[in-house]
Amino acid sequence: MQRNIHSSQSWPIFLFTIGVFMAGLDNGIISTALTTINESFNVSPSWGAWSITLYTLGVAISVPIIGKFADRYGRRRLFIIEIFLFGLGSLLVALSPNFIFLLAARFIQAIGGGGIFIIGSSHVLATLPKEKQGRALGILGGMHGLSAVAGPNLGAIILTMTGSWQWLFLINIPIAIFLIIFGFLKIPETKVGYTKPLDGQGILYLSIGILAMMFSITNMDSSSFLLGFLDIRVLIPFIFGLGVLFVFLSHEQEQEARGGDPIISYSLLKTKKFQLTLILGLLSGGFLAGIIFIPSYVQQVLLIPAEKAGFWVTPLALASGIGAGVGGVLTDKIGAVRTIIFSGAIGVAGFFLFPLWVDELWIFVIASILAGIGLGILLGAPLNVLVGESARRIREGEGSALGTLSLIRQVGLTLFPTLYAGFITSGLMNVEQKVVSVFGEETLDFQDVDPDDTQEAYLYIIEQIERIKDETLQIDMLEVVSQAVNIGYDQMFMTSGVLSLIVIMTGCYLLVLR
Repeated sequence: MQRNIHSSQSWPIFLFTIGVFMAGLDNGIISTALTTINESFNVSPSWGAWSITLYTLGVAISVPIIGKFADRYGRRRLFIIEIFLFGLGSLLVALSPNFIFLLAARFIQAIGGGGIFIIGSSHVLATLPKEKQGRALGILGGMHGLSAVAGPNLGAIILTMTGSWQWLFLINIPIAIFLIIFGFLKIPETKVGYTKPLDGQGILYLSIGILAMMFSITNMDSSSFLLGFLDIRVLIPFIFGLGVLFVFLSHEQEQEARGGDPIISYSLLKTKKFQLTLILGLLSGGFLAGIIFIPSYVQQVLLIPAEKAGFWVTPLALASGIGAGVGGVLTDKIGAVRTIIFSGAIGVAGFFLFPLWVDELWIFVIASILAGIGLGILLGAPLNVLVGESARRIREGEGSALGTLSLIRQVGLTLFPTLYAGFITSGLMNVEQKVVSVFGEETLDFQDVDPDDTQEAYLYIIEQIERIKDETLQIDMLEVVSQAVNIGYDQMFMTSGVLSLIVIMTGCYLLVLR
């Protein structure tokens, strides 16, 4: 295994950080312009949502494969290829003549953006001594988490300044050119150096299995999680994908037994430490999903206007970046497992504050900062360091192991929002009943409200309330609406708090194993 330890990796880490931030922004940044894009191509919202869904599918497929390729063919080479694909996809999205073309371009973007974080993290683990890895991984993790939170707000700013959704993607082009040039000049090449044939059959099985599973999850009806899972459009691709993944694991076991080069090491998957790290990766996806819904919480529960909501999310975004840096330092000082336990404790405090105490904006800021710090710590160094240790113990490439972790996190990031959206939908469904029970049926006109479209119904009710001339009545009604909606958010935050407790327990179990 080739391993070059360099005393300074400032330039590579800087370039990887920019790449991670650029790629991480893309799914959040498009959400602000989704309505505008749908209107420009004259497509329905459900059809238009595929511009986000396809990006998610592309990332999920690419991360374990790109991780393997980076180990095999070189991390600098794969970084440049990934940036090129991301930049090309961005250009094609901006120039799309129709919506089908845009979807294809978004998939190219996803293949390019999905592996950048994996390549950067595996490069750090391969080139820096152990006592310096935490800080570097903390920087990369901070950008990864910060981009997910900051994306919608940054997208709104760019859209307001330019008036064109195409600039959300064209802005990536000069950054991509910069990264390609300086990546070639400043990043030293590192790779594991395999001589065995590439497991093409394993790549095919893995791609089909992940595509089917993620397609199933993204089709799930958020209004009823359990019933949604039984939907034939969800259940059939899920079972099919699960079956293909079982075939994939059997194939990988056979490949390893024959002395081949499996995409994901079966020996690695069997180790308890790696299994527990993957569980933590899944939970970190749930962590991040809970954070994503905080902007809508600001608007629907705290009743902050949409144009000002971004300001109140800023502390959360900054806290996640700070948390990642803190997590990196703690990982170097006290070890990855203790850092994970600490992140869970901070997350418990932050998430449980929302349903138990938040009734004013200053308390909301405290809860947001705690949740953001907990998220940042977990997304940064500790999980990546654990994965790197597990991979080296069985002489497996870090990139392949990190790709597996990233895939599991992506599953969590796709699955948990569906669960949380179900909670929020249940709260929105109670708005009409709550308003009627307090103020009577004649206060508002509910005849044009579509009960099946809870978000649209909520916006319609708010619009009517804002037309009421009696300011006292208007404030009272908005407060009742806020209380009704908050029931769903309370369930979401309680669930996120429970996930944080599971993080603590899993971390304690890892301590016992060591």
